[in-house]
Amino acid sequence: MRQELVRGPKPRPIELTEGERARLVELARRQKTANAVARRARIVLAAADGLGNTAIANSLGVGRATAEKYRNRFLRRRLDGLLDEPRPGAPRKVTDAQVEQVVTNTLETTPRGETHWSRRSMARQVGLSPDTIGRIWRAFGLQPHRTESFKLSPDPLFIEKVRDIVGLYLSPPTHAVVLCVDEKSQIQALERSQPLLPMRPGQVERHTHDYERHGTTTLFAALNVATGTVLRRCLARHRHQEYLRFLRDIDAHVPELLDIHLVVDNYATHKTPKVMQWLAKHPRFHVHFTPTYSSWLNQVERLFADLTNKAIRRGSFKSVSSLEKAIHEYLDARTDKPFVWTATADDILESVRRFCLRTSRSGD
Repeated sequence: MRQELVRGPKPRPIELTEGERARLVELARRQKTANAVARRARIVLAAADGLGNTAIANSLGVGRATAEKYRNRFLRRRLDGLLDEPRPGAPRKVTDAQVEQVVTNTLETTPRGETHWSRRSMARQVGLSPDTIGRIWRAFGLQPHRTESFKLSPDPLFIEKVRDIVGLYLSPPTHAVVLCVDEKSQIQALERSQPLLPMRPGQVERHTHDYERHGTTTLFAALNVATGTVLRRCLARHRHQEYLRFLRDIDAHVPELLDIHLVVDNYATHKTPKVMQWLAKHPRFHVHFTPTYSSWLNQVERLFADLTNKAIRRGSFKSVSSLEKAIHEYLDARTDKPFVWTATADDILESVRRFCLRTSRSGD
């Protein structure tokens, strides 16, 4: 087999001092280093270890020209060669040291007595304008004012349950139906204290912040994973009695020749002795519990989110019956189209593994 040879002069070797190597290793490994700078540091370290430009490009997933560029820039300017070169235009007034100070302060400190930085508080801290702080934050993708929540499942059978449920989604059993079942409890019939003001050009829809309560309802729903159809019932409470009533609805609705696989969460109502006894007497029912704190594995939660956003949150309901009518109207108008599940169990577990690694290193 003919091998393609890369012609050209042999790349110049790089020799590092102990201080330079330590700084490059720090930039390459530090979690809070900009991705571009970390990649350039890895290029220089690989060059110092004797790798050619083509080998560096292949191992780091960059272009050969990029590997050659930062090898040569390091030889000319040493560590300064890792930084972006000056661009045409007026000289930049904010120094690299000031930018690094802003980024480091944002990631590693908080203002005294506060939980996060604002543009103004950071501007006072480092002596720059709030607009400059905003530009630096945008350049590095920093948003101190935002936060997101997470919860890792401590379920000892997490891996087995993920593989079980995802397997149902991606390769459902024959002669069976897979239903994602849950209840959306305590849906409040809220009536705004004053009429809604509709949207108009230049003005969004407005409603009062206060409301009157007119009771609650609970929606029991079973989403058919294959077809997207929804079997549902609104009931006043969500005890095991109501759950059993809904299971009987499912039993009556699904043809007798089909097995029924239920994907449910770990809510206590789903595991009461009477429920388990009823399931034991109906062997065509197979229950698959999601891992604890992992309701995102249950596709019916996506349906509930759409229902809340599109039919409930901005509504005004004078009674529970009007609320239930709105729920049924939304589900009736909804196109019976299944949600497309694409993530494999390996994809999910690998994502969780990466998140755990990032979390465990967050204090580095």
